[in-house]
This record gives sequence, C-alpha cells and structure tokens, in this order.
Amino acid sequence: MARARAQKDILSRLADAGEEAIQKLSEAPGADRFMSAANTMRDRVDEMQKRLRGLEALEQRLAALERKVDRLSKSGSTAPATRKTSTATRKTTTTKSSGTSRARTRKT
Repeated sequence: MARARAQKDILSRLADAGEEAIQKLSEAPGADRFMSAANTMRDRVDEMQKRLRGLEALEQRLAALERKVDRLSKSGSTAPATRKTSTATRKTTTTKSSGTSRARTRKT
C-alpha cells in the first residue's frame, strides 16, 4: 500500500513539474510563433494522413489490374503484336543498272 502511494506521489510530482514547465515555456519570448508552427504542422500531418489513406485504395486497384493483365496475357486471346521497324533502322541498298546485264561465271 505504501509503495503504491509513493508511486502516485512521484507521478503527481512529475505531472506538476511538467505543467509548470509548459506554463513557463508558454510565457517565454517566441512561444507564440512556436505554438503556431506546431499547430500548422499538426494540420499538415493530418492532411498527409488523409492522402496516404487514399494511396491504400489505389494500391488495391493497381493489384487488381495487375492480376487482370496477367490473366489476360496467359489466356492467349490477344493477337500477336506486329513489330514495326522505323525508317532509321531499315537499310536499303540500291544498285544502278547500265541497261545490260551480263552474268559472270567464274571458272575454277
């Protein structure tokens, strides 16, 4: 019983000291700027939490879409993709003809 009373006394002393410290801090110069900054930060953190909750829903939608794409790609119901080559990668060769062509034969 005495031990519980001693613990309550210590806790109440700490609470009183904390209250006194907070009161002294509020009277300090610049405390009003600090408090406004703390309140602004609290508002911003609340807004950020709301946005992060929205990200969870987006992640779930993304996972569902990825599963759907996997399922569609495995079914093979899509036509094979045609590959287009750009004009920069094509090599064309032209030969000029003199009008007469003679086949050369090589003797070995």
